[in-house]
Amino acid sequence: MSESLIADAGICEHCCERFDYSIYHCGFSDCSYAYCDLCGRTAILSMWDNRWPKLSDCQVQQEICSAMEAHLEPCECGGTFRKGASPRCPYCNQILSADLSASYIEKNAPGAKSGWRWQRNWSGYYCVVIQGKRVDNNFRTALLRYEEVKR
Repeated sequence: MSESLIADAGICEHCCERFDYSIYHCGFSDCSYAYCDLCGRTAILSMWDNRWPKLSDCQVQQEICSAMEAHLEPCECGGTFRKGASPRCPYCNQILSADLSASYIEKNAPGAKSGWRWQRNWSGYYCVVIQGKRVDNNFRTALLRYEEVKR
C-alpha cells in the first residue's frame, strides 16, 4: 500500500480536539476505500489483492460501490464499511465535514502552494485515515448470506 501524501494535524469542527490524519491517493495506490459507519475507520482495499471481487458496475480508485460492501469484513467496532459513510472525530465520534476539513488539509499540503486543492468530499480519489484508524484488505473469504445483507 502506498504511503500517504500528508501526515499532519486536523481539528474537529464539533469538539475542537486536534487529531492526526493521513491522506492517500487511490489512483497512485491502485486502491479503493470505505469508511466504517460507526467509528469512521478507513478500509483501504488494494486492487492487486487476489480476493478483490469481480463487480462489473463498480468504479475503482475511489470510494467503494454499494455492491462491494458484502465482500468486506465488519469493522472491529461492530460497524460496517459502507459507501457513503464518513470519517469521524476520534474524540467525539461526530462525522467530519469534507468541506470544512479543506481548511487544515490545504494548509498542511505542500502541493497547495502550487494550486492543488482538496476534493471536498469523502468519495473521490483521496481518502483520509484519522489517528491511524485503518484496516487493509479486509475482504471476506466467503460472501454473506442474503439474510445478513438485509440487516
